[in-house]
Parts: sequence; C-alpha cells; structure tokens
Amino acid sequence: MIDFRPVLMIIGILLSILALGMCIPAAVDAAADHPDWQVFAVSAGITLFMGITLALAFGGRGVRLNVRQSFIMTTLAWIVLTAFAAMPFAFSELDLSYTDAFFEAMSGITTTGSTVIVGLDGAPPGLLLWRGLLQWLGGVGIIVMAIGILPLLRVGGMQLFQMESADTPEKAMPKAYELALGIVVVYVVITVLWGIAYWGAGMDRFEAAIHAMTTIATGGFSTSDASIAHFDSAAVDLVAISGMIAGSLPFILYLKATQGDPGALLRDEQVHWFFGIAGAAVVLASVLLWLHQDSAPLQALRHGAFNVVSVMTGTGYATSDYGLWGAFANPLFYFLMFVGGCAGSTSCGIKIFRFQVLFAAARTQLRHLVQPHGVFIPYYNRRPIPDEVIVSVLSFFFVFGVCFGLLSIALAMLGLDFTTAVSSAATAIANVGPGLGPVVGPSGNFQPLPDAAKWLMSGGMLLGRLELFTILILFTRHFWRA
Repeated sequence: MIDFRPVLMIIGILLSILALGMCIPAAVDAAADHPDWQVFAVSAGITLFMGITLALAFGGRGVRLNVRQSFIMTTLAWIVLTAFAAMPFAFSELDLSYTDAFFEAMSGITTTGSTVIVGLDGAPPGLLLWRGLLQWLGGVGIIVMAIGILPLLRVGGMQLFQMESADTPEKAMPKAYELALGIVVVYVVITVLWGIAYWGAGMDRFEAAIHAMTTIATGGFSTSDASIAHFDSAAVDLVAISGMIAGSLPFILYLKATQGDPGALLRDEQVHWFFGIAGAAVVLASVLLWLHQDSAPLQALRHGAFNVVSVMTGTGYATSDYGLWGAFANPLFYFLMFVGGCAGSTSCGIKIFRFQVLFAAARTQLRHLVQPHGVFIPYYNRRPIPDEVIVSVLSFFFVFGVCFGLLSIALAMLGLDFTTAVSSAATAIANVGPGLGPVVGPSGNFQPLPDAAKWLMSGGMLLGRLELFTILILFTRHFWRA
C-alpha cells in the first residue's frame, strides 16, 4: 500500500503558499478600489484553510518520499493547485465558466501562455497580476522539479542531470533543499532585473512587474490582448528577447556562476546548441521576411528575432501575425514549437539535450554501419552517454509523438479543422501558447473552442509540462502493484 500522508502534507504546504500568493492581487485590487479584492480574499481563505488542514492532518516529524510517492505528489500537486488557482478567474467580474477558469489557470501554472480571456486591456488589475504570478510560481516550480525530482525519477533522460551522491530521494533531500533555495534566489534576482529593464524601456511599474514575471517564466501572459505589440517599442522587444533567452538557459549554471564559475554557461554544449538553432532560425526568418514582405532589414531582424525566440522558448508573446509572412512561416514556427529550451530552465518543448542525445546516438549508429567491429561511444557534454539514457530519450520521443497524435485526433473529432486541431495539440503538449489556423493564431486565443477541447488541451498542457511519463506511469497496473 502507498502511504499518501507525506504527499497530502506537501500539497497542503503548497496550497498555503498559493493562498499567500492570492493576497497580493487582493491588495492590488483593494488599493485600486476594485470589488474583485473580495474574490481573491475569499479564494485565499478557502485555499489556506484546505492547505493548513492537509498540512496539520498529515504532517509528521520528517518527510521522506519514495519513488512512487514522488510520482503521485508531482502530478497531484499540479492538478490540485490548478483547481484552487482557478477560483479567482471563475468568480471575478469576467464571469468565466469553470472550464475557462481551469484552462486559464492550467495555462498559467504550466507556463503555456494560451488564454481564453478577451478584453485584457480592461481587466481588473488584480486578475492581470494573478495571471503573472501563476506563471512566475509555475516557472520556479518547474525548475525545482527538473533539477530535484525528475532526475531521481529517471524520466525522459533527465537522469543525465542527477546530482552526485543522490542515488535515492532520501539521500537527495538535503541537497535538493539547498539547491532549490539557491535557484529561488537567482530566479528572484533575475526577475527584478528584468522588471527594472522593462520599466526603463517605457512600461509603467505595474506592466513591467507582470511582464518581468511572465518573461523569465517563459510563460507569455501579457496585460493586453495585443501582447507585446501593444507597446510597439524596439526597446521593449529587445528586453523581452533577452529575458526569454535568459529564462531558457539552465538555472543551475547561473547558480554556478554566482559560486565562482562564470564560464559554466559558455562551456555547456546544450547552451551552444540552443544558440545555434535559435540563431539559424532567426537568420532564416529575417531574410525571408525581408525578401517576401518588403520589410526594412532592421525591422525584419527585429520581428524575426522576437517571434523565433518567443515560439522556440515557448513564451508565446506576439508582435506580429507570422501567419501572414508567407508560406515559409507556418512550417518554420510549427517546427520551433517542439524544440524548446534547455533542461533545468523554465522553457518548454522537447528540450535541446534530447536532440543532442538523439544526434549522438544516430551518429554512433552510422559509424557502426561503416565499421561493424569498431567501438564508438556517444558523448554529451564530453561525457559518455549511458545506454539507459539513450533508451529513455528514444522512449520519450516515441511517447511524445503518440500523445501528440492522439490529442490531435481527439481535437479533430470535436469538429476543429485540421490546422487548428494539430496546432492546438502542439501548443498544448509543447506548452508554447500561440496556435495556427483560422480559429486561433499568434495574436488570437482559444475562447472559440468547445469546452471539451479546452479540457483536452488542459490535459495536454499537464502532460507536456510533467514530461509525459510522470503522469502516464500512474495508469499502469505495475505502478500500483509494485
């Protein structure tokens, strides 16, 4: 039998933190004399009551999670937090249905960035701040999960990043706490720096704070329906591009830089690949935009760089509708949706390191075909890649493709056209945000979709954010019998 007590205790603590987060937009609405402060106050009270109840009822002297409990806790925490985070959306003056509220909360906490809200320019300030806070909290949660939990669970090749002397969750706990604290400090400092940069670029303090949170979290929620295009500023675009890149690099390397190893980022092969792929895509998009849309060279570079970085990192900000750039744009951006950033960052997608592992394994196989008796070893970051990691990464690609295909088919069965169904499945499972097609697009939202499609996409966001296997293993008989 699985002991759920430590799982429920941790969820209780997380709910209490979420409740404290709700107090911030409540204070902002109260200061603006907006009645929605009561919605946040009541939601915070309910959430805090449930959180404290769970923490006290199932708390103990020490928390020790085994592997099965860690799988359950990771999945259950994301679902429960989303269910409570949806309350302010459901009861605010926007009067969203619970389906739309849950979709918005899931999109926020998974840093996907898809939205169903129309009229952000006139939305209550507390609600705009709550959207930003959800993405910011989700971003730091994703980093901690990627560094402290997924490597121990050996999900999708993440064991490549397992901490030394951390063979079991029990041994890893003290190290994980120390690492998490350092990551949180770095995350806060970077967010503050980008908030100041946005303010200096022309945003007011409120807009700068929200965009700093959603930029570093690579989430993409904005304060306007037009997203970053609302500001029409090259300075704002530049701050956003640099912030999205900063959020897509491994935060553990930032921590190493503060501990006396500033060259860690420059030596990491994952970072090299990230800039190589992004740079090539920026050049291609900019040249084609310049040639086919008659844009000035600098204007083409500005829009090309912004949209490539936004889609590749999964942030989902928009400055222009790249669906109008010509036939080349849709395939290019559709491919970039799946790439993502580096492991241990806030970004989404398949992740750069998996493409590196796949490339190294394929190159080794090609050499074996030419020299069957030769000994060839695939490397990642100048270290041999264990066979277990290669199998895990290959399994991830297969399962990712199957889940994407099934989600696309399910959305198409609900009546969505082919482009909308396929791009909606991609943007959900890759946690990107924008879509393609006549219904939704880079500057549109998912409000027109039927409720069933929104629930399916919410499930896709959760699957993609938790690296697929973390959830799928819960549906196997072996997991519950082990």
